[in-house]
Amino acid sequence: MTYWDYNAAAPVRPEVAALLSRAFASSGFGNASSVHQEGRAARARLDAARAKVAGVLGCEPKEVSFTGSGSEADALALVGAWHLRPQPERRRVVTSAVEHPALLGAVAQLEREGAHVVRVAPGPEGRVREADLLEALTPDTALCSLMWANNETGVLQPAREVALACRRRGVLFHTDAVQAAGKVPLSLREVDADLLSLSAHKFGGPPGVGVLLVRKRVDVRALTPGHQEGGRRGGTQNVPYAEALALALELAAAELPETAARLTALRDAFEREVTARLPGVYVNGGAAPRVPNTSNLRFDDVEGESLLIALDLEGICVSSGAACASGTLTPSHVLRAMGLSPAQARGSLRFSMGPGTTESDVTRVVDALVRHVPKVRALAG
Repeated sequence: MTYWDYNAAAPVRPEVAALLSRAFASSGFGNASSVHQEGRAARARLDAARAKVAGVLGCEPKEVSFTGSGSEADALALVGAWHLRPQPERRRVVTSAVEHPALLGAVAQLEREGAHVVRVAPGPEGRVREADLLEALTPDTALCSLMWANNETGVLQPAREVALACRRRGVLFHTDAVQAAGKVPLSLREVDADLLSLSAHKFGGPPGVGVLLVRKRVDVRALTPGHQEGGRRGGTQNVPYAEALALALELAAAELPETAARLTALRDAFEREVTARLPGVYVNGGAAPRVPNTSNLRFDDVEGESLLIALDLEGICVSSGAACASGTLTPSHVLRAMGLSPAQARGSLRFSMGPGTTESDVTRVVDALVRHVPKVRALAG
């Protein structure tokens, strides 16, 4: 199998799998809220994981809250901050039209609760223009959320510049950094956010655990009441998964310079080969700054789902740039916001590499595309 769907889920790192195996095999099963020795031991492990995450992000441990996913972190950031915003009279929420569906779902909830939501469209390369977003930050803006890196195209957004502008204007700023972790330097020195979301399964941790960073000058109302996580998220903490996330994040950060350089070279070689050997192939977002591992290709006169299935039958795992719901192929909202037609969006596939990707994988995927794209086009014609 050639797995090129790391943006959906990265394989659990061997070191992380070993940690989880030891954690579940040991007798250390105490509740981190208990005061007896088993509880205190669990609390110490949780505190150590929190400190490790804080060390990577450049924040204080108490600013790190563990969640059940990146989607939950996004919802807690927006909905939680909205309800405790310092100036309730501010009712505008600014975001982009290319955010992850989890974030857009949280924004839609705020809209139902009376927020005035502005969704800023990107340019044709998928990057939101800084000037357009700053123009939307009117004096009545309470919250602004802009993803660090797009999950479909890999395009890096101007999160650093927007965060600084929000700080000057007294606007709370959140960034969904789920697709940036392990791919670009990830710290508050890069993007001075008030709120930041992560998900472990994007950088070699297990699915089912995430992080919401909440700066000490900010507060959020818990979606699930309880005293855990500083009152931000009720429920017994999953200590082994918190440890797994922390270890995966630390390893990804340590390996980043070497991994990023290698994946950039592989991605660029892949795009050069495909576009040279096949007509009518274009890189969505190719002219914008991107994370190293992601290539979103548009194949003209191709039904993306058919090509995806053909690749899957050869053991090549990629993603469609569209979502299939109730038997109807719905074009990607990201690609449509970039100006692609429904047919162009449906003819796009996402190829996302990872630490295990090799040069031979590139050759295999390119050769498979050269064989299958003409066949799919012929069937469509």
